[in-house]
Amino acid sequence: MLVTGASGFVGRWVAHFLTRAGAELYLPARDCAAAKKTFLEYDIEGKIFKADLLDTDRFQRSIGEIAPVVTFNLAGYGVDRSERSEQLAYQINTLLPEKICQAVAEIKAHDKWRGPRLVHAGTAMEYGAMSGDLREDSPTRATTLYGRSKLAGTEAVVSVCTRKSLAAVTARLFAIYGPGESTERLLPTLIAAAAKRAGHIELTAGRHKRDFTYVEDVAGALLRLGVSDCQPGDIVNVATGTLTPVRSFVQAASKLLGITEDRLSFGSLTTRPEEMDHDPVNIGRLLELTGWRPETNLNDGLRRTLTERRTGEAGRSSGQTRREVCELF
Repeated sequence: MLVTGASGFVGRWVAHFLTRAGAELYLPARDCAAAKKTFLEYDIEGKIFKADLLDTDRFQRSIGEIAPVVTFNLAGYGVDRSERSEQLAYQINTLLPEKICQAVAEIKAHDKWRGPRLVHAGTAMEYGAMSGDLREDSPTRATTLYGRSKLAGTEAVVSVCTRKSLAAVTARLFAIYGPGESTERLLPTLIAAAAKRAGHIELTAGRHKRDFTYVEDVAGALLRLGVSDCQPGDIVNVATGTLTPVRSFVQAASKLLGITEDRLSFGSLTTRPEEMDHDPVNIGRLLELTGWRPETNLNDGLRRTLTERRTGEAGRSSGQTRREVCELF
């Protein structure tokens, strides 16, 4: 199996579970030394090879040489708000998945494999300014560079899969949290603020709602989709189906971190215009394909995140999840 973005937030958990399942992993990396550190921390084993994902033609050839049974494309550009290059966004989020899909479609099918050949990570930001019921066939009104480029990538994957009759699925991911998040995101910001033990924490009013999904559940969903009976070009929402106000998320995390209420300056920051306003995420297709939904509630997910941060044992506190996912393969 091939995993792009394996040293990223979600990718490391997918690679971790696949390692535990005994998969023979191929792990492309721009910086192999840095990737090795992450892989060691998360108990990931596989063949690491240097690859420039911007050189899409060369990487396409590499996929043909490896001939993976399943490819998990978890590479992305623009989640970090410092990543603002339009050119790079469309190269990584649009052109790369199209080239990967084309390469996978050219590989001779493995006789014993009946699942999807490609699992591609999309994003809720592809829906953009939509409200109401977010079904996968809903119109899309992406408003950000990240959302527009990822939507174009999903459309490219669907187009190739439809033409080539390639079994593949795009998983639209929502608000993910957990061990391995980058430092500028909400939960790591609160963790850093707790360590300082003083000072106000600037926050939005926190009235907007998100579907917060624990990262191990997201990885588990991707692997479950990887053995599902999907149709060529399927799109599936990966979320809990429950919306939580951002304010409630902050308060729950702060309580566990020992941050007092008087330090939380709600309303001191302006809510970003791209924040979505919709009904609880429709996860009917996820349930139909996998018979499963993310099960980690918010308090348990926060506790596990903080426990793993304190112990430094990433990936070792999730025995039940790990066993369930490994049994899929």
